[in-house]
Amino acid sequence: MDVKAVRVRDLVRDVVTEVAPEELPLMAGLAGFDDVRAVRRLGERDRRQETLGFGLGEVAALVTPVVWLAVDQAAQQIVGTWVNNGISRTGIALRRLLRRPVSEPVAIPPLTREQLVLVRESVLTMAAQRGLESERAAVIADAVVTRLVLVETEADRAPELPGPDAPERPDRPDEP
Repeated sequence: MDVKAVRVRDLVRDVVTEVAPEELPLMAGLAGFDDVRAVRRLGERDRRQETLGFGLGEVAALVTPVVWLAVDQAAQQIVGTWVNNGISRTGIALRRLLRRPVSEPVAIPPLTREQLVLVRESVLTMAAQRGLESERAAVIADAVVTRLVLVETEADRAPELPGPDAPERPDRPDEP
């Protein structure tokens, strides 16, 4: 079975689309940044000159930074060495090729129940730090966990397609 990982940025976009579609322009503004820069931008509190067109003081209670920062933080805790090793190997090759720093998108593989609880707690904590009401934070945290579970479920349900060298299997077994 093929293990499917979800990119943090895709997960954030899916959750924002579901619970705060009015923030999609913010997601569009972050599209030009790699994951490292997006996290840095969203994590800074007192910037006044923003490429996005506004200071992050105005986005303190938005869903996008809560979800992105919390999921990124949880991903680093859960799969930190796996992510860092993959980024460093690929990043070195890309830096050589492009002659500039490049970071790979952070991806989260399917998670265990305990890891999903950690992600949910991370979202709730970040939401509280950013001033979101607890009911709103719970909806956001549930949407994040649901999306992560759906990725795993979709990977489990995806049919394995035979390769070009696989023997043909008849639709019906031969009758005796």
